[in-house]
Order: sequence, then structure tokens, then C-alpha cells
Amino acid sequence: MFTSPLWLTPVDLHAQALPNLGGSEGEELSPLMERKLGEQVMNNIRRDPDYVEDPVTLDFLNQFGGSLLSATPDARGDAGYDYFFFAVRDPQLNAFALPGGFIGVNSGLVLASQNESELASVLAHEVGHVSQRHIARMIGAQKKDALLPLVGMLLAALAARSSPDLAIAAMMGGTGLAAQRQLSFGRDAEREADRIGVNILNGGGFELNGMVSFFGRLQTAGRNRSDRVPSYLLTHPLTTERMADVEARIRNLPYRQRVDSIDFAFIKARLRVLQDDSPQGLRDASTVFGEQLRQGARAPMLGARYGLALVALRQRDAVRAQSLVDEIQAEVQRKPALPLSPVLKSLDIEVQIAGGRPAQALALATEGRLRFPLSRALAMQYADALLANGKKEEAVVFLRDQAQIYRQDAGVQRALARAYAQTGRQAQQHMALAEYYALTGALPAALEQLRIARTAPDASFYDQAIIDARERELQASWQEIMKQGKSGQPGQR
Repeated sequence: MFTSPLWLTPVDLHAQALPNLGGSEGEELSPLMERKLGEQVMNNIRRDPDYVEDPVTLDFLNQFGGSLLSATPDARGDAGYDYFFFAVRDPQLNAFALPGGFIGVNSGLVLASQNESELASVLAHEVGHVSQRHIARMIGAQKKDALLPLVGMLLAALAARSSPDLAIAAMMGGTGLAAQRQLSFGRDAEREADRIGVNILNGGGFELNGMVSFFGRLQTAGRNRSDRVPSYLLTHPLTTERMADVEARIRNLPYRQRVDSIDFAFIKARLRVLQDDSPQGLRDASTVFGEQLRQGARAPMLGARYGLALVALRQRDAVRAQSLVDEIQAEVQRKPALPLSPVLKSLDIEVQIAGGRPAQALALATEGRLRFPLSRALAMQYADALLANGKKEEAVVFLRDQAQIYRQDAGVQRALARAYAQTGRQAQQHMALAEYYALTGALPAALEQLRIARTAPDASFYDQAIIDARERELQASWQEIMKQGKSGQPGQR
């Protein structure tokens, strides 16, 4: 599990001062190098089975995180990072920041958040670490040959869930002691991230006591469960002074009450199912949803029905899923009506396709795209609905346009490959798969797909020219990665 995640704090560094927060020349990574390192780690995370590759969840987290950043533009820091928020399947309470603007959150932490302000407080704190470039300053204070061991440390954190031996090997390969000393934020950095986090919460209109209440509950949990301290306390040690400092900062700020969106209840239910969709996991989730229904509060009840509908879909019971969605829709339309929900719309489309009603799914997806034009999940479901209705050429045209707009979206290339396969275009199918693998950092696999595309019977002269050019680009990138790996710089292994 992501129990000692990445750039967080399993080791106390109080004995050694945080590298100059002001950042003297030569003591920190450049923003470009920091982003490159973060992207390399993300490539490995995306290939991990516990990465939540769910467009609906990614939509919510990035729109939620984006609202924090848009309300406080300075939160992007001097480097102006393009942040990306994502989730991993892990019941432990934790969140983590990667170099270059990547923010991860465990599914367990989202489930433990009692409201959006508590979740926002954690994300805002992580943004504070990134915006102040704490990660770059810690790494940059070491010799450059410490970067490769750090990548080994990151990969070890991922490997520990399935193979402790592999984790130990990765750690040893990364010369553990030097790497361990890099994985802690000092007290000054934690206080600075708290300060930035409070400013972000205030600018975004969240309840400022969300940070205090969430951290307070974590501390209580740590005292009551001496056998297993919450991971967030291990990686972000909370001191009495830090808590008092946060309380002092919010004391003179105006109190505001924030009403959670209904999508927050839906996403919590969705992550509860996605966290463990084994037969036993689905039974456990159903038990939790049943308890929520008995409590009678409106938002938890709607979230419970959403979760039960998702469980029904996993159990291939489209009739029950449809019944539950109908119940949600009826409740949503009651006075006072709730705002439109892209998360609910997405589930409705999923239920229609599972129930063998592709025409209804396409109508819903078309409406959803108009109402929520920025939703990547609904865009991909629109393509799925086109294919389900036999509109293969329309799907290809739509996905080609999406690939031009969202050039870094690997999911679009995978969907495009599927559309090409259904139209019998073998060369273009494998060319799209090559782009998918290239975007996820699997360059050898990308080169193999280009080789297959080259030998496809329908590969045209034009296709061959594109394949040749792209192959040269990817081979050059792979050779550079291998060269960097041998010289002690970050490289793909």
C-alpha cells in the first residue's frame, strides 16, 4: 500500500535543517527537472493496479482541486505548475505530493473526510508543499547522483504492497540511507504548507476549521490505536505547536458555512466500491450503504443508493441498478432540487449501456456533453455510446478530435485504438496503441506497437511515413532515458 508514500515523512529530519526555503542558486532542481521527475514517477504509478484509473473519480478530484487553485492563483507558486490530482486504492489515511504538481490521495482518506472542507484541507496542505517547492529544495540540496536512488525509493513504496522482497531490492538499489534522509519535510516546511493551506481554504470559501477538525480526529485516532498510527501522522507529524498555529491563523478570519455538493457523497460511495470490488468487498460496501440508508440524512442516503447501484452493476444486475438510479433521480428532483450532477449522469449512462439500451445511453451522453463540456468522463462515455449504437465512424472522428485537443490524455488514445479495431483499421489501431504506451512511459511497448503497425496489411504509404518518423522520435527518447540511467540521472528502468 502507499503507506510510506513517496515524498512524505517516514523519517524525522528535525536534526538537519530544511534546505534554504529561500532557495539559493544551485540548491534546488529547476522546475523543468522537477516536473520531469514527477512525470517519471507518475508513469510508474499509472501502471500500478492500485492506481484509480476511473475517469469519473479523476474528473471530480481535478475539478475539486482546480477550484482550490483558481480561487487562490498564487497557490501555483512561482513555477506555475499544472497540477494533477489522482487517487490510489488504499484504505489507510494518507495523501502525498510528487515533484512538479502531482497530488495523490488514498481512497481511505476521502472516505474518512466528513465533508468537502476536510478533504480540501488535506489537498491544500499538499499544494502548499508543491507551491513552495519543498521537494525540489530537499532533493537539490543533495548531489545529483542522489536522484536515481530517490526514484528507487519511490518505486519501492509502490512495490511493498505486493512483494516485500521486491521493495527491499529496490531500496537497496537506491542506496537506502541517502534516500531515506530525503523523504521528510522539516517542521518549517510543514508550518509553511499549513499557512499556504489555510490561505487556499479561505480563498476557496471552505470552512477553515476543516483542517483543525480533520487533523484533530487523526491525532485522536493515533492515540486510540497505538498498534497502527494513521499513515498521515507518520508522514506529516502533527505537533501541538502546529495545531495551535493553525488555530491562531483562523481565529480572526470570518467564519463561513459551506454546503457540500451532492457529488461529494456520490464520489465517496464510488471510491468505497472501487477500493475493493472483490465479492467480499462488495458485500462489505453494501453493509455500509445499508447503514447509511437507515440513518435517514438526505446526502448519505443518496450516496448509499448510488453505491448500491454501482454494486449492482458489478454484480451484473442492471435491473436493480436502474431501479436505484430512478430512486435517486426522483429524490434529486424533489424540492429543493439539487444541482445537476455529472457524477450521477455518468452512472445513468453506464446503467443504460449495461441494460442494453444504447440509444438512451447516447441521448444521455449527448446531453451530458452539452451540460458539462469539461467532463472527460462524459466525453469518453459519449464515444462508448457511439460505438454501442454502431456509429463507428462518428466515434473515430470524435476521438481523433479529442486526441488533438487533449494530447497528453492516454485514455483517449486507448479509446481511439478500440474504435479503429471495430472499424478494421489494423495499422491505425496499433499506431494509437503506440501513442497510449508512449504517454504512459512504456516506450519499449510503444515501439513494439509501431513495429506491428508497420507490418499491418492495410498500412498505407502515408502511415508508413508517420510510423518511421514516430519510431525515430521514440527510439531517441528511449536511448536518452537509458543514457541518463547509466549516468546516475533519473531514467526509466
